Amino acid sequence: MSRQAPTLEDVAREAGVSRATVSRVINGVRNVDPAIRDTVRQAVERTGYAPNRAARSLVTRRTETVALIVSGAGDASEEEQNAFAARVFADPFFGRVVGGVVGHLRPRSMHPVLMFAESAEGRHQALAYVRQGSADGALVVSTHADDPLPALLADAGVPAVLFARPSRPVPLSYVDLAHRDGGRLAAEHLLRRGCRRIVTVSGPLAVSASQDRLAGFRETMARRGHPYVPVAEGGFTVDSGMAAMSGLLAEHPDVDGVFAANDLMAQGVCQILRERGRRVPDDVAVVGFDDSSVAVVCRPPLTTVRQPVEEMAAAMAQLLDEHIRGVRTEPTSLIFEPELVVRASA
Repeated sequence: MSRQAPTLEDVAREAGVSRATVSRVINGVRNVDPAIRDTVRQAVERTGYAPNRAARSLVTRRTETVALIVSGAGDASEEEQNAFAARVFADPFFGRVVGGVVGHLRPRSMHPVLMFAESAEGRHQALAYVRQGSADGALVVSTHADDPLPALLADAGVPAVLFARPSRPVPLSYVDLAHRDGGRLAAEHLLRRGCRRIVTVSGPLAVSASQDRLAGFRETMARRGHPYVPVAEGGFTVDSGMAAMSGLLAEHPDVDGVFAANDLMAQGVCQILRERGRRVPDDVAVVGFDDSSVAVVCRPPLTTVRQPVEEMAAAMAQLLDEHIRGVRTEPTSLIFEPELVVRASA
């Protein structure tokens, strides 16, 4: 015969506390003495007790899951949606977002459900998933300034937090980076190195972060006597960085400094420079953005502007948890500061 599954009473006997106290700890009630909470958790581990999630949901009115939605603005075909998902999984940025979210949620016995909303149907499914109570709230990473999903979530009154400031004001909390300051750091570093013929590879200009990084870079260059900086728009991919750098070199062969608005594009920039016989950083200095894993494996390793994506994603999950629990009732913003990380490329 199979062994009967451990019960709350088993955990209570093991911990030397009441069944009610065990229930309060398991259901996340806050006003429990930390020492007692630790004792109960240790007893749970020793007994192997697993809460009945359905019964727990009846008590807490929560599913203990959140929707992590990667969203766009278009009405993509099925083929385009598959390509979009492939790009997301290939980009280290999104892996860092997931890592930060999971790192915050897992100790709280909460779990993310990854969803894509790159079409009208995808947005409808994601919105319905949260509105119908299949998830307690939504964490949204938008890839386009015209993404309608944040406004739809706000109108529906469901708990939601955004990664990055929305292009149009909506009453939702968000976390973001001071992107203009990041562009400023890149410009100041290249100028400090003595670069004078500087170009930049921007991110897609439909993305607010790309606009802000470019604006901060251009403004700092202008303040230092460089009113015109040639720019080529990229797509946050290695290939787009290569294509943009090829075009810039054709028009500005005497370039001695490059700011690429993310590390993947900076890697593409370095590859084209090597192919054209330009030494990095001796002939051309290169600065990236993000401080992702790409920055370390690039040859040479990239000087880059650090965006603390994991910390930002964890803060996004924390804000959502506070909204779900009613601890926070008004939208708020949390802006992180960029940091220049100097390596061999500049």
